[in-house]
Amino acid sequence: MTSVDRRHALVFFALAFFVLAAGFGLRDPWPADEPRFVLVAKQMVESGDFLFPHRGQELYPDKPPIYFWLLSAAFGLVGSWRWSFLLPSLLSAMGTLALTWDLGRRLWSPRAGLWAAIAVAVALQFLYQGKRAQIDPTLVFLTTLSFYGLCRHLLLGPHWRWWLAGCFAAGLGVVTKGVGFLPLLALLPFAVFARRGWQGIAPLGQGNGWRWAGGALAFLAAIGLWLGPVLAVALSSGDPEHADYLRNILFKQTAQRYANAWHHTEPFWYFGQVVLFFWLPFSLALPWLLKPWARAWRERDARVWLPLAWSILVLLFFSASAGKRDMYLLPALPALALAAAPFLDDITGRRGFRIAVMAFTGALAAMLLAVGALGLWSDVGLFARQVTERGLGDEVRWVWAMLATVGGVSLLAVAVARLRRALAACALFLVLLWSGYGFVLHPVLDDESSSRELMQRARVLAGPGVALGLVDWKEQNLLQAVGPVVEFGFRVPAGEQLQHAQAWLASDPAARLLLVQHSDALACVDFDPASGARPVGMANRREWWLLGPQALSGCSPGATRVD
Repeated sequence: MTSVDRRHALVFFALAFFVLAAGFGLRDPWPADEPRFVLVAKQMVESGDFLFPHRGQELYPDKPPIYFWLLSAAFGLVGSWRWSFLLPSLLSAMGTLALTWDLGRRLWSPRAGLWAAIAVAVALQFLYQGKRAQIDPTLVFLTTLSFYGLCRHLLLGPHWRWWLAGCFAAGLGVVTKGVGFLPLLALLPFAVFARRGWQGIAPLGQGNGWRWAGGALAFLAAIGLWLGPVLAVALSSGDPEHADYLRNILFKQTAQRYANAWHHTEPFWYFGQVVLFFWLPFSLALPWLLKPWARAWRERDARVWLPLAWSILVLLFFSASAGKRDMYLLPALPALALAAAPFLDDITGRRGFRIAVMAFTGALAAMLLAVGALGLWSDVGLFARQVTERGLGDEVRWVWAMLATVGGVSLLAVAVARLRRALAACALFLVLLWSGYGFVLHPVLDDESSSRELMQRARVLAGPGVALGLVDWKEQNLLQAVGPVVEFGFRVPAGEQLQHAQAWLASDPAARLLLVQHSDALACVDFDPASGARPVGMANRREWWLLGPQALSGCSPGATRVD
């Protein structure tokens, strides 16, 4: 690798880190998933129970624990949840880019590897997920690490240690999210290509059956690091909650969820639109990639078609399940970028592609400018209503100003750059957009999107020694609670929670209050201030109140409607 290649790679990774880290430490966890995951990790740290995750008093069997362990480790390293909860996603995103770059340069050239990493980094979905505390960035890193290890052996080998490492990483992926085994599907097209004598396949030789079997052992060993202790404790404790946890996480949240999804149902073709729109601007290159991919098929080039075939298998795997969310497909993005890598240098120089990039950049920039301008100068209508409903104040003008600035500067860059600098104009737009998202949206929207200020205000209104009972609560309420709090179950229906809360409140009304949201599920509650109900404020588009016994006088047992 030349000094120029190293300099280009250094600039790229520095810029990628800046964009992904923009806004780090400027916000707390935001719903829907972030407060849940951070709460689970926080309770792990406080209880010392790292085998059985809890959400409040209830076990949380929806996800395996590796991501929660990473959140806990990040907190242990940093000492602040606000400054640590985004760290696993940031490091995972950077690790994914590094693996994609390194595999691309080994398969083809340093320039091709850099284009592969750029293709991943510019995808809107990758940047968005990389700036959130979701499990998916960690999963994508592990699936990319597994695929990297497999390719180092199958395409660039033989390299049996990387074979074992790839299988072990797939096992860690399973303990992160059940679909972590997906990289092993690459063995299917590899077997076909090897049988047909495709070029690019490593000379792996004969008589290595025990080494191939070692991959299965490495895969199972990674899973066993978690599953072994969990089974040992659950099967010996006699605790029915532990047995239910095992049934849920081993069956309901895996095979049952895939075969008979109960939410997020979408049509078979759903992920096609994810690729086309959520992977922009990389997906703009797809029409120009069809001919090179067809040529690589005729030439039987496994270096192109192994990552391409695997990304197609991932697409088909997720499409076959009725339950679909856009981030499910994200593990396929680095592989698709690697399949495109040797052709991107030529494609990015083509006039038609540059026109498409300019159109994409100009259209989004114009939209942001229009939205920002309308927000700044509209005192009535949709924008004003949205601001009121979300409980935002004058600070939202910073959001409109940011959008208008990003849109205006980017439009000017498009006008000045013309086709010769189309990629530079697009890069500037993406840097401005995601920097504004981090440095402006994070602090401006944090009070409304998290519950930090709400819970602090509730504590001030209640007083330092008063215990707060949470009813119909959300994870962010418990996560960011200040002082003594009690909750009455999360999955428990709101009406049943309220019945338990009434008994708790009645036993010591002078030192206890309830914090509830104004909802139809609690129709019996009197939210009139004359009953002693006190408004706390808005958060997450919900209105929260402090209640004493008088506000619950109409809520006799059985009087509360449960939706």
